[in-house]
Amino acid sequence: QMELVESGGGPVQAGGSLRLSCSHAGRAFISDAVSWFRQAPGKEREFVAGMSLSEGTTAYTASAKGRFTISGDADRKTVFLQMNKLTPEDTAVYSCRAGGILDRRERMYAFWGHGIQVTVST
Repeated sequence: QMELVESGGGPVQAGGSLRLSCSHAGRAFISDAVSWFRQAPGKEREFVAGMSLSEGTTAYTASAKGRFTISGDADRKTVFLQMNKLTPEDTAVYSCRAGGILDRRERMYAFWGHGIQVTVST
């Protein structure tokens, strides 16, 4: 089911920052885990970051650690991905997923969005 909405993407220069947002059409997430995935041209979609909304547990891929931060607002309506120190290698379509448990496998999520383009230029 494609019910999530991403926003905040766009072009940015290397070294810059973007904050992506993921919402469930203004409703509170009923799923406990929300994660971000990305797909670069010619590559497979990969896990970037995820969090458990109830426990606050977070997980990051190695390239995102120290640069990206995933967080959620208090009413469980929006999950953010703050991305700092962006490089051209971060260029991809970013999409969020929601599911029952925090997992790095895309197939474990029941809800997803269309995705949003992030383009990092030198």
